[in-house]
Amino acid sequence: MPLAFCGRDNGSAYQVDHGVFSNGCFVDALNLVPHVFLLLFTFPVLFIGWGSQSSKVQIHHSTWLHFPGHNLRWLLTFLLLFVHLCEIAEGMVSDRFLQTRHLHLYIPAIMGFVAAITSIVYYHNIETSNFPKLLFALLLYWLLALTMKGIKLAQFCEHGVEPITLRFCITTFLVIIYGLFLGIELNVIRARKYIFFKIPVQVNPSEDLQDLGVHYLQPFVNLLSQATFWWMNPLLSSQSRHRLHSLQALGKPPMAMRAIGNYVRLHNVLEASKGELSKSLWRTIFHAFWQPILLSTTFRYLSDFLAFAAPLCIFGIVHHLNLQDKALQPETRHLGVFFISSSEFLANGYVLAVLLFSSLILQRTFLQASHYKAIETGVRLRGALQIMIYNKILRFSTSNLSMGDMTSGQISNLMAIDLNQLMWFIFLCPNLWALPVQIIVGVLLLYHLLGVSALLGTAVIALLFPLQYWIAMRLADVQMITLEHTSSRLKQTSEMVRGIKVLKLYAWERIFCRNVSATRAQELASLRSFALTTALSIFLNAAIPIAAIMMTFVTHVLMSAPNFDLSPAAAFASMSLFHILVTPLFLLSNVVRVTVKALVSMQKLTEFLASEEIYDACRINSPMETKKGLGVISRQVSGNDDEQTLSENGHDEGENIAVKVECATFSWQSQGSPVLRDITMRVPEGQLTMIVGKVGCGKSSLLCAMLGEMQLHGGSVCWNWRRGSVAYAAQKPWLLNTTVEENITFGSPYNKERYDLVMEISSLKPDIDILPKGHQTVIGERGINLSGGQRQRIGVARALYQQTNMVFLDDPFSALDVHLSDHLMQEGILKMLRQDQRTAVVVTHKLQYITFADWIIAMSGGTVRGQGTLTDFQKNDPELYQLWTTLMNRQHHELQKETVKDSSTMLERKNLRRAMYSKEAYLRSQSCDETEEDAEAEARVHGPQNLHASETSWREVRRYLQDCGPVLLTLMLFSQLFKHSAMLASDYWLALWTSEASTNHSNYGNNSCLKSTEWCDFDHGWYLTGFVVLCSLGMLLCLASSLAVECTGLRAARALHHGLLSRLVLAPMRFFDTTPLGSILNRFSADTYMIDQLIPITLESLVRSSLFCLSALGVICYVTPFFVLALIPLAVAYYFIQKHFRGASRHETRFRQQAFEKIDTNNISCLFLSAANRWLEVRVDYVGACIVLASALASITRSLYYGLSSGLVGLGLAYSLMVSNFLNWVVKNLADIEVQLGAVHRVCSLMEVQSEDYETSPDQQAVPENWPGQGDIHIDSLAVRYDTTLSPALKCVNVTINPGQKVGICGRTGSGKSSLSLAFFRMLDICEGKIIVDGKDIADIPLSTLRSRVSIIMQDPVLFSGTIRFNLDPEGTCKDDLLWSALEIAQLKHMVTALPEGLDTPVTEGGENFSVGQRQLFCLARAFVRKSTILIMDEATAALDMATVSVETLVKFMTKNLQFMHETIYCYGSIFFNDCFD
Repeated sequence: MPLAFCGRDNGSAYQVDHGVFSNGCFVDALNLVPHVFLLLFTFPVLFIGWGSQSSKVQIHHSTWLHFPGHNLRWLLTFLLLFVHLCEIAEGMVSDRFLQTRHLHLYIPAIMGFVAAITSIVYYHNIETSNFPKLLFALLLYWLLALTMKGIKLAQFCEHGVEPITLRFCITTFLVIIYGLFLGIELNVIRARKYIFFKIPVQVNPSEDLQDLGVHYLQPFVNLLSQATFWWMNPLLSSQSRHRLHSLQALGKPPMAMRAIGNYVRLHNVLEASKGELSKSLWRTIFHAFWQPILLSTTFRYLSDFLAFAAPLCIFGIVHHLNLQDKALQPETRHLGVFFISSSEFLANGYVLAVLLFSSLILQRTFLQASHYKAIETGVRLRGALQIMIYNKILRFSTSNLSMGDMTSGQISNLMAIDLNQLMWFIFLCPNLWALPVQIIVGVLLLYHLLGVSALLGTAVIALLFPLQYWIAMRLADVQMITLEHTSSRLKQTSEMVRGIKVLKLYAWERIFCRNVSATRAQELASLRSFALTTALSIFLNAAIPIAAIMMTFVTHVLMSAPNFDLSPAAAFASMSLFHILVTPLFLLSNVVRVTVKALVSMQKLTEFLASEEIYDACRINSPMETKKGLGVISRQVSGNDDEQTLSENGHDEGENIAVKVECATFSWQSQGSPVLRDITMRVPEGQLTMIVGKVGCGKSSLLCAMLGEMQLHGGSVCWNWRRGSVAYAAQKPWLLNTTVEENITFGSPYNKERYDLVMEISSLKPDIDILPKGHQTVIGERGINLSGGQRQRIGVARALYQQTNMVFLDDPFSALDVHLSDHLMQEGILKMLRQDQRTAVVVTHKLQYITFADWIIAMSGGTVRGQGTLTDFQKNDPELYQLWTTLMNRQHHELQKETVKDSSTMLERKNLRRAMYSKEAYLRSQSCDETEEDAEAEARVHGPQNLHASETSWREVRRYLQDCGPVLLTLMLFSQLFKHSAMLASDYWLALWTSEASTNHSNYGNNSCLKSTEWCDFDHGWYLTGFVVLCSLGMLLCLASSLAVECTGLRAARALHHGLLSRLVLAPMRFFDTTPLGSILNRFSADTYMIDQLIPITLESLVRSSLFCLSALGVICYVTPFFVLALIPLAVAYYFIQKHFRGASRHETRFRQQAFEKIDTNNISCLFLSAANRWLEVRVDYVGACIVLASALASITRSLYYGLSSGLVGLGLAYSLMVSNFLNWVVKNLADIEVQLGAVHRVCSLMEVQSEDYETSPDQQAVPENWPGQGDIHIDSLAVRYDTTLSPALKCVNVTINPGQKVGICGRTGSGKSSLSLAFFRMLDICEGKIIVDGKDIADIPLSTLRSRVSIIMQDPVLFSGTIRFNLDPEGTCKDDLLWSALEIAQLKHMVTALPEGLDTPVTEGGENFSVGQRQLFCLARAFVRKSTILIMDEATAALDMATVSVETLVKFMTKNLQFMHETIYCYGSIFFNDCFD
């Protein structure tokens, strides 16, 4: 057809003899002028550029958005592009009714569209380059465009064009938009004064943009980048190629996202509010974050309303194709062309296809923006609440966190679970008020399409909603029960792993393994209920839309006239509406459930924030600052008269006193019984104070009381206002999982001279020399790769390094030998602290050091027996002084007898090599294979899960499928295939049914059917029956497939956990020594949770969404084969999008493992993860929209020119619309299953650990029942090592011990005493020689038999949760008389008798409700219960004072053949006592 700008039928194309307004083509040509001007001016500038030197402000990111009206400009640009798109479509539709093509109807609009894109690109470059003078070109453009469109609008008015015509409305909109753009440009000139003014306004970028550490750019980029998350492209591209090794790559969060800023905002609003805390807290949250919540809700409303445009467009397209007259002729004509109305415009199928595409793009964009804004708000709220909880914790006492109503576990749940529940509530908060509106609109549209029958179909959904809600609540209840069983199992597993050394030495590992297995059985029972409930939930989600559609069409057929019109347009539009309607109903149940959980969590948070704190006697007006557990506690003391401080009258006395306690009574809990009574004591300033007393007398409690860690019930605690802060070294060292240097400096500035001095004082230099990276070696979790003495010395070194005026040391010598203790006392306490004139308070059992004390406080039974100098005690309490003298003489005698054969450095080196390789070996390995060594070093600290790449291999997939079982796996796959086949068949049947019915109705209306035939009497019964059968079959298969998936996952979970637990208890002790506890427990907690609950759901969703996408694409290709041409490039784009996302999402597990280091680090990782998800969903949604557009265009073309039935067109459009939803799920499920199968990989890796030689041991029946009966021991050329890769720890040991002998093994730390004792239990690798006991080589004795018949008491006391009876006799084979006898020997009988429940008194986890000394005595009693012929004691009295192990005890021990003394052990068998001179 011939083309011309004004058309071939227009003879006076550019004549303006009768005025400009008389020629429409000429005016359209004038409208080209502004666009051409802009393109000619901006293209050279954009391509040639003006260089970065034009920007006078150097910033890190090219995202500096600083011109006024920036966001409004972008919004108007989007609106301008849409209006130009409508103008182009209107011109093309109008042009179809003319004889020749009139290019002037849409060419100016196309040029305007290009000019609009150019203008925003040009503006963006000018703004980011900070060169505002070039905006003058845009000012001229908007002025010219406004003038030209004004002329065109005036022409329309002169020629009487009606305002209802679409072209008139579009022109009016363009005039308004150009006017607004002109106003924006004038406002920029007014604000920045870049033209017409002498001095322009200078602006500077924000601190975030100048900070090189801020990589999170969402708040700083333009609207297009925010909507599409374009700024994430570089990060995702790099992470898809390279592994994210550290969260440092993510940078810092912007100022507005940081937790402290959000906390200040929340705290200020909370302080300003009044009323009940729970109500004010809710009100505070919404008042502090109302703006992002409102914005997220607005986006959600826009998205929901745009979602209904898609079914309406499908209805319009199918209805248009079903009309007999497919082209309507417009009636209005002016200026030689047709002017169409909006109804005539929307009657075009291609226009509706473009509108469908546009609505999908906008709907998905608004939806993702709503999700992101809600998630961002939830993350910010969680960070603020975490700081609020942290500040509250600082005002708790240590006892309240371990023994009070608010335990550390509850606080951990509050931080990890309850705050996440509140965060999830904020995520879903917009749904609370958006979903009801969406449901109401959906029901109204269905009623408009199908009448009363649609209400019946909706009623099915409404009637099943209570069932959905019940299932959701049932899921929550079952999950809570499962979590209780999981917590019990994890507690048992944690205790088993923590005490695995004791369990192996006592051969109790199978007992504890059975206990864990029994709890696991209960957990699996609840998991079975959870799986069934989840299967029902999945079934309902799939079956409800099928049931609603079936009910609707069945009632529609039965209630309508015989020859009613069951049009394909109404059928498939209603199908799409039902699928839209089911989603909010499903989400509504989840929202209600999350809301209920959030209310419960808010109640817990309110109770926590309202809980009482420690006494206020020593607190100033500002918040208390505490570094707890590590040892630095800082509290300033106010001098107000109303506070309990030193009085003015006691000023002179107070200057010489650091702490003064008068008539004070303390308890661990506010309502608990007093632990310390009538305490009156003082600590002189600048002097050495020692606190002494028996085990359990309250020495450590007195330190905690002075530090404000106990509840004060009377009296006063007064601190000298000049004393500053306190450095505290606890009796049980607590170490960070960081470097040695950071553990000692602990946030203080690094001072090399002071650091070296502290290292020398604490005798840590020989240890540091052996560590692989020296001072930069990362200490494992809780110091797992260090000995008890090394942990103790690091804790003391930390306290000495801190430049505080006071130092509190709680039993710093307990884990040190005599020489190390003496060195620490002389060089550290007596020399360093006194030189610095620091006040030192030391709790100790080493009475030989009290002669150096300036002040002594003697504790007894929770009271202060006396205080003063040693001379004062000699005068006032001669009995106590005499006891001290006796014990000091004994300890001094032991010190004189100890000799040292090896150098200190060599002995320390031997000890430390048990835990890690030497520095020399490390350097050699590093030079050979640096990468491999780094991985191994990382695994020693962070666990074996980091030894391999995160990318899941087919090996893990194959292992998981094998554990699923072939029967269940086959059932799952075939049930899914049959389900989708049935659903596809029902929809295809509906397409055929509606097409036939519509054709029949058209023939009946046109009287084209013959009355002699039965064609006009269309029989719906056949189609109705087939449709009901296929829908019912689909629902049944939905139930079968969901049950098959859950049962398959449950079977795999059972098999993997059983294999993991069975393998773990058989692992050698070396594995537990070199693997951090957290890494092992993570396999039983996070990884097991993934295997139990996440993998089955993700697997079902992946299979379902993948099969649906494949079937839908197959249907579309069958309906419109031309769609294949568009599918190929879309598939390529989809492949690269999912590849980038999956490559980056593999590091999600690593994100979460490291995210809890800091709150801001956690938040930035969550924000990046949310942005990555939005990046994926936006792009996949756009690909889905392109699929819908391609399908619609191909369907319309084939229907118009090749006679495709309207029913199949509706089927293809409905399926293409649902494909866009499921494409997201395919990628996300692929990424999730990849991460979750990493849990299977880590569990399987742990199952491959080499086990001890249990299975290959000889038959246990070959060992006599009474072996060992005599205790005759021969050690022949024994050499043992801790690992096959290490050198021997003992060499050429030859010892003969006759029956009945009592042997003491002496030596310095690291000399091999413990190694020799562990060799008797085959805990070490015997590489040479042998140990013969009663004529039998222990290598020929089964491990369980050997370890059950030899007893040992370890240095570190280990108690398990349960009862005292269980801790003494886990096997339950001993009578109470024997248990009481053992307690009496251990001097615990009186204490246990005083307890209300006696032997059945509960023991908390780790025995925390008993002191360290009492725990050690319980371990002594445990060994006595076994009555073994051979008893080994490995520094078993290190935590006991000399008065506890008294001469009377020795006599009692000898009387019952089981008594003991601190130095020598007597027994009818043979006993080894390690380090007897300690």
